[in-house]
Amino acid sequence: MEGFDVIIIGAGPSGCFSGIFTSERCKKVVIIEKNNQICKKLLLTGKGKCNLTNMNEINNDYLSKYRNGKFLINVFHQFSNRDLFEFFENNGLKLKIDTGKRVYPESENGEDVVKTVKKILDRNKVKVFLKERVIDIEKLKNGFKVITDKRIFKCAKVIIATGGKSFPETGSQGDGFVWAKKFGHKIINPVPALCGIEIKENFIKKWQGINLKNVKVISYLNDKKIGEEFGEVLFTHYGVSGPAILNLSGNISENYGKGEIKIIINFKPALNEEILDNRLQREINQNPNKILKNLFKNLIPSGLIDEFLEISGVDSEKKANQITKKERKILAESLLNFSLIVKKPRPFYESMVTRGGVCVDEISPKTMESKILKNLYFAGEVIDIDGKTGGYNLQAYFSTGYVSGINI
Repeated sequence: MEGFDVIIIGAGPSGCFSGIFTSERCKKVVIIEKNNQICKKLLLTGKGKCNLTNMNEINNDYLSKYRNGKFLINVFHQFSNRDLFEFFENNGLKLKIDTGKRVYPESENGEDVVKTVKKILDRNKVKVFLKERVIDIEKLKNGFKVITDKRIFKCAKVIIATGGKSFPETGSQGDGFVWAKKFGHKIINPVPALCGIEIKENFIKKWQGINLKNVKVISYLNDKKIGEEFGEVLFTHYGVSGPAILNLSGNISENYGKGEIKIIINFKPALNEEILDNRLQREINQNPNKILKNLFKNLIPSGLIDEFLEISGVDSEKKANQITKKERKILAESLLNFSLIVKKPRPFYESMVTRGGVCVDEISPKTMESKILKNLYFAGEVIDIDGKTGGYNLQAYFSTGYVSGINI
């Protein structure tokens, strides 16, 4: 039975950062990874370009981008987005910041991030055992026994950095939840987040490929508001996606099965009903002989018009100057509150992150150590801390990895 100071389970961003910074404090550190490479899931972020972090100021608004953002206050105090930026640049990886403050490698190639991480692990002499699956973890009187499909390890401390359940083909299959529960931790039910949403209405398939910009979307459970976002919506063969929907999806997933969930699209969020009615009157006055569906080309994408007007119940062939005040009111209401019924969230294999995981109340935000079992630590997506799109999730993974490593 080979002995180590620390065993880290999982070689994703959090596990690798745990390994890098643990190795500066402990002599013998090993990372065990079931995949054939480190940071496999990292290569999928930012469509392969690897959106490492977001450089907006870490304040209350930044923290609001996360579920359980308060848990991350101390974490980001120890290792912030600026610290992460400097870490990679100081280790030879040139980075760039886009207009949305998202950070990417200058090469826009996630492979360069992985190569940099591997270089540092090698430099710090961190052993990484690939293609090796941990079967079980047992608590010993003085440490832990970690059993894999190839051997048995003994160690003083364990860091669980196994990820959640999203993109299971990358190895995120919920193993860490099983071990955390075994040691007495509460697991918040894992559900898909940052995923598309399937819609019940059949006409949605006709809208596939149409992209809306600068719209507001609100989700309701049994008419109670559960989320609101502003941004882009993309219609797909199954329903809706795009950044605004992805950011709503965690709330929808955790409420799925509790009643009817609706998504309301506001096509004109900068206008209220009165101003929108004035806009409609102006369009009518300027184009009195146009039929309604042609008039609407100035209001919404043309590919949406037929179904939109059919659902609104106003005759699309009607001349503009024949539209009544009541019909204008109906059209304005539809533009501000277009309703879609949720069928279900897309599955884990399409979700970018997991909502749920090890309850943050049972983890020290100062050290990432379990409050239930001494010398057991957590880092990354296995913790219940998912964030919105734009680099927020990876920042949390890197930071919790750092904190677990520096405080072990």
